[in-house]
Amino acid sequence: MSHFLGEFDCKLDAKGRMMIPVGLKKQLPGAENEGLVINRGFEKHLVIYTRKEWDKIVDDLSKLNQYEKKTREFIRYFTRGASELTLDSAGRVLLPKALTEYAGIGSDVTLACQFNKIEVWATDAYEAQMDNEPENFANLAEEVMGGAGRRSDD
Repeated sequence: MSHFLGEFDCKLDAKGRMMIPVGLKKQLPGAENEGLVINRGFEKHLVIYTRKEWDKIVDDLSKLNQYEKKTREFIRYFTRGASELTLDSAGRVLLPKALTEYAGIGSDVTLACQFNKIEVWATDAYEAQMDNEPENFANLAEEVMGGAGRRSDD
């Protein structure tokens, strides 16, 4: 499994293309051949996956009980707008207009790596999100990571 690292500031050109930063491109060695997939995030942002990671997610989704209405709705909303991204010869990807409009992305973009995915945020929205850091981050860490949420491989 790929684990991406870093935070990158980017710009979209007038056509909606974004240059993949060199530091991130090094972490995506198979992207030119395998491709990438972008879709909506749970908040007003986008998420980029390698094709391999996206296929794992789709495989998990296909195992859910589609006779349940909530499952169908979740799958419908989760996959809405999912699109393939292809790197051009200059190392750029064209972000789909419907997705950039959904996320309120203009020309300034922040890419925030999280484990197996890359979040794509309008820079101002990302900064606002990060400005809402809890007063006591240690309490949040304890709540999320302590007790039941603690990893068993420590």
